[in-house]
Amino acid sequence: MAMAAAVRAAAADAAVTFLWVLCASTLGASTAAVTSYLPVEEEGAARCALLVTVSLLFLLLFAFNLLCDALGGACFNPTDVAASYAAGLSAPSLFSVALRVPAQAAGAVGGALAISELMPEEYRHMLGVPSLKVDPHTGAAAEGVLTFVITLAVLWVIVKGPRNRIVKTLMLSVCTVCLVLSGAAYTGPSMNPANAFGWAYVHNRHTTWEQFYVYWICPFIGAILAAWTFRAVFLRPAPKPKAKKA
Repeated sequence: MAMAAAVRAAAADAAVTFLWVLCASTLGASTAAVTSYLPVEEEGAARCALLVTVSLLFLLLFAFNLLCDALGGACFNPTDVAASYAAGLSAPSLFSVALRVPAQAAGAVGGALAISELMPEEYRHMLGVPSLKVDPHTGAAAEGVLTFVITLAVLWVIVKGPRNRIVKTLMLSVCTVCLVLSGAAYTGPSMNPANAFGWAYVHNRHTTWEQFYVYWICPFIGAILAAWTFRAVFLRPAPKPKAKKA
């Protein structure tokens, strides 16, 4: 039973990650396509593009939240699995983790290959592809910090944030776009090892030390530190009642 459940979870993760990479990578091209039809003056074009990106990401996250729930808690980011465990919100077996993380990576490879073929030639340069633009140590630090922030934000919004699903998704969309803009000059950024691996595979960089160091090791460290911080600050155990004296 446990083995079958782990296999089903891995299959769901692979499918969701495939779809996420396929869709999320087109946000840049989709933003450009939408804003080209809007009557916006050149001075306000940047603000308009930012608003369109947030709106598209909101719709994407909302749809994927529903999909992941329908699939029994599927996930498209390996650091989310680690953070959930480190924060004490879940307790997956080692066997389940050993299946789910490679499944997510495989799904990301499929998604990256698929969108690379499907995207029209004139829009391919707009695909959201993580790429190291600084030295490896700076890039690793950037990915670690960005993943720490996004993980802490996700945990707070999901566990302690507003109950309204729409407000939750909007908050996550704004936070994600802000972090992507902050890390654009460093690593892309990715904040998702599976997504980074998928694109590294497409460009034949998936076996390099830089790929493993920048996009796997440091994001996992950042996510786990964020989970421990969240657990220490927001999930403090309730004080035990004092025993009454006879």
